[in-house]
Amino acid sequence: MQKRKLGNAGLEVSALGLGCMGMTGVYGEGGDKAEMINLIRAAHDRGVTMFDTAEAYGPFANEELLGEALQPIRDQVVIATKFGFDIDLETGQRRSGGTNSRPEHIRDVADAALRRLRTDRIDLFYQHRVDQNVPIEDVAGTIKELMAEGKVKHYGLSEAGVQTIRRAHAVEPITALQSEYSLFWRGPEKELLPVLEELGIGFVPFTPLGAGFLTGKIDENTKFEEGDFRNAVPRFSPEARKANLALVDVIKTVAARKQVTAAQVALAWLLAQKPWIVPIPGTTKLHRLEENIGGADLMLKPEDLSEIDQEASKIDVQGERLPEAVLKMTGH
Repeated sequence: MQKRKLGNAGLEVSALGLGCMGMTGVYGEGGDKAEMINLIRAAHDRGVTMFDTAEAYGPFANEELLGEALQPIRDQVVIATKFGFDIDLETGQRRSGGTNSRPEHIRDVADAALRRLRTDRIDLFYQHRVDQNVPIEDVAGTIKELMAEGKVKHYGLSEAGVQTIRRAHAVEPITALQSEYSLFWRGPEKELLPVLEELGIGFVPFTPLGAGFLTGKIDENTKFEEGDFRNAVPRFSPEARKANLALVDVIKTVAARKQVTAAQVALAWLLAQKPWIVPIPGTTKLHRLEENIGGADLMLKPEDLSEIDQEASKIDVQGERLPEAVLKMTGH
């Protein structure tokens, strides 16, 4: 797989990373542990070098899974994890349901993550959500100290607004910003992408396939498992899905002409937007992993990209991308 560089620090990773969140839940039940370990290693065998997790996924179970899976190949991969929620490090319980980026807590989370990941350094450490009670300068300063100690290699932010990005970057250069971005959610194009380009920050889109919607495998009649977070997402209501299928039809038209899948077109479109964009699609299935990797090899022509943009611009995607309470934690 081709490589890309994130940020001016030159962190080199595979053009597609692997989002591991769903392996331990979120989209209903997670996968079998042994199967997920095999899947993670299969991803590396096929050229994937960046793996994304967080203390909040589980909590802790996802980091533990990744640590076990990657231990034999630790020096060949980039591990990204996240801090920032108010999670009790002993019990795994969320104490307030909110954020906690106090410097002492960041340090405790980093040490705990290092143990769970079975490693001596975190390659990319994201603040999962901006903590409005802690100045971002204090957060960036703490990461700067952890980097000086060798515990962290690169600093990242997730779902942060442009002013927060600028303030943090002035204290410690940010290597990567993580946020949702796809043909299903193009919000970053207006303000976020120009600022990232200006500052030399890489972009790591999560949910690049619209939580599965852009694969064309979901329609208004699809039933999600109990516990699947999409049951609470407005744009996944049956009415919204029915309306939003028009966007999938645009992607399918190009896919049929190219003799590829809708998922591969959606990922290729994203990769074509900027050379410093590295999507992290997630999956629990080997055949989906291989399909996604095929998207990194698909080169869309300018006329393909123009057609997608022109047709997609006619469609008003229905429904918010996240529940209201979760949206309130983004973009600060």
